[in-house]
Amino acid sequence: MSASDDLLSREEPPWLFAVALATTLPHTLHQPAWLSGLAGMLLAWAAWLWQRDQRLPGRWLLLPLAIGGCLAIVAEFGTLFGRDAGVAMLVLFMAMKLLEMRQRRDAVVVVMLGYFLLLTHYFHAQDIPTGLWLLLALWLVTAALIRLHAGRIGPGETLRYAGQIGLQALPLMLVLYLLFPRIGGPLWGLPQDAFQARSGLSESMSPGSIGELVRSGEIAFRVRFDGAPPARPLLYWRGPVLERYDGTSWQVWPQRRPAETIEALGPAIDYETTLEAHGQRWLLALDAAATLPAGASLDGRLSAQLAKPVEARRRFRLSSTPAYRLNRHEQPATLTANLALPPTGNPRTLALAARWRDEEKSPSGIVDRALRHFRNEPFHYTLQPPLLGRDAIDDFLFRSRRGFCEHYAAAFVVLMRAAGVPARVVTGYQGGEFNPLDGYLVVRQSEAHAWSEVWLAERGWVRVDPTAAVAPERIERGIAEALPAGEPLPLFIQRHADWLRGMRHRWEALNNAWNQRVIGFDAQRQRQLLADLGLPDADWRTLAITLSLAGAAALALIAALALRRQHRQPPVLRLWLRAQRRIGVHCAPGETPLALAARLRRSDPASAEAFDPVVRLFLLARYAPTPNLHLAALRAAVARLPRRRSA
Repeated sequence: MSASDDLLSREEPPWLFAVALATTLPHTLHQPAWLSGLAGMLLAWAAWLWQRDQRLPGRWLLLPLAIGGCLAIVAEFGTLFGRDAGVAMLVLFMAMKLLEMRQRRDAVVVVMLGYFLLLTHYFHAQDIPTGLWLLLALWLVTAALIRLHAGRIGPGETLRYAGQIGLQALPLMLVLYLLFPRIGGPLWGLPQDAFQARSGLSESMSPGSIGELVRSGEIAFRVRFDGAPPARPLLYWRGPVLERYDGTSWQVWPQRRPAETIEALGPAIDYETTLEAHGQRWLLALDAAATLPAGASLDGRLSAQLAKPVEARRRFRLSSTPAYRLNRHEQPATLTANLALPPTGNPRTLALAARWRDEEKSPSGIVDRALRHFRNEPFHYTLQPPLLGRDAIDDFLFRSRRGFCEHYAAAFVVLMRAAGVPARVVTGYQGGEFNPLDGYLVVRQSEAHAWSEVWLAERGWVRVDPTAAVAPERIERGIAEALPAGEPLPLFIQRHADWLRGMRHRWEALNNAWNQRVIGFDAQRQRQLLADLGLPDADWRTLAITLSLAGAAALALIAALALRRQHRQPPVLRLWLRAQRRIGVHCAPGETPLALAARLRRSDPASAEAFDPVVRLFLLARYAPTPNLHLAALRAAVARLPRRRSA
């Protein structure tokens, strides 16, 4: 091939611009705005130069652009390695490569970058819209590769051929999906990427932290019960327990507590939870966890924890007992820690608690007195409380009286400690929405909640939710029913018509099926599939042999389909052979259609007169840039040929 033959034609760059757009555009949702703007300007510049047939910039300009882009990425992410920095470099290089796209090998590099960028979209999302977009983008990138090597064929033919190649690859893709060894952990596993873009509870709580989390409509986890689900007031999903208070925020006590003593007072409930990635170790089990999955344990405060943070969507089997007693005989050090208060601050709260302690005869009486106070005084449940001063608890109890669950839980625990009753804050989720289409209980970030626990002699740690005293609708019917109109709730949980709720249920059930059966096809489900196929004890050797055999069978199927298609003659060749049979001639090996027509004019001028239009239309249908336009005319010309007997 000569140097001129290796240059790109005018028809090929639009395919490559389309590849760049399809593979980089979704990254604008996750990358910095300056990077999206820079990549967009470079792409627009390259398209402008191509449209005007202008000369592309030289290396003297592209090299400083590349160095400057890399330095900007380092300034943004602190490194050139890792998920986000690596994807940013790929996006930048894709845009810059279009500015030096002179020869066919440059175009091939653009296509290969496109294929690799398709993979990077799954670093951020693995939902159905992402999958559909990537299928369309894969089709387009493959079509661009075909266009670079298949010569001057039309766009429709190029896209059709790319679709056929994708369909032919499906058997092998299915084999690899089902039998390739499943690797635990996230798709991208560098340490600096482990805890980015996570939403959920943390190990601390301050005024407004839970309320901020509630504004998110993201799904925290889904639960499928083996039997009938418990009543909504029992759906307390336990997360971090906060015992240390510094006057402003609540935090997890770093010292591990002795093992819990749990007395079950009723039957256990078995269920499976599908936990979204939240970057923490909390398992968020239903109170109180009785049976935990392998690798999980209780932290001494009844909070279930995993050995490693949850960095990818995972499924767990658990068992819980809603009726229980926890640590009836508690360690003195634990009780002392849960009576501690800052040495100064909140004098009015301390005075109120001291009066209750003097007037009530028992700790349970003090608890009831506090709940009556919240119930009878003009407290308001809201996501938009006013700012609190230095004595935050005093400001809340005696001035604003407006707050969210973290305000009520924190104030209640401070009152209890000041009155001599050990108490602590528990954070987690409360409630959930049942989806009747797939049978899953959906728990969103908007169900985040904080409540209290007090320790009572002979009863152990007892859950007390002061929010229920102020807004019982929050516990019984959900947060949307408890807050007044106009509160900044996520769209997904606001009060809507039944038809809109039904649409949401359908969409979430579809997404859940995708997550459970496609994205959630993990090592455990792979082993179950192999057991169903008669390989119950399959190890890596058995898996490798099975994968090799199934892959060979898939490749054989693809090869058979390709050979069948190769041996099947195109319509234009079938019409050409039919024309030869009707006129009674045969095109000899090495003889061109024009040479055959010339020979026929010498031997049979009458037949040649009818045969010449067939030859002309055959050449157009076979070799013209748009061959399909001449196929109908060729078919009509062949039909007009007189039937002759072969000599």
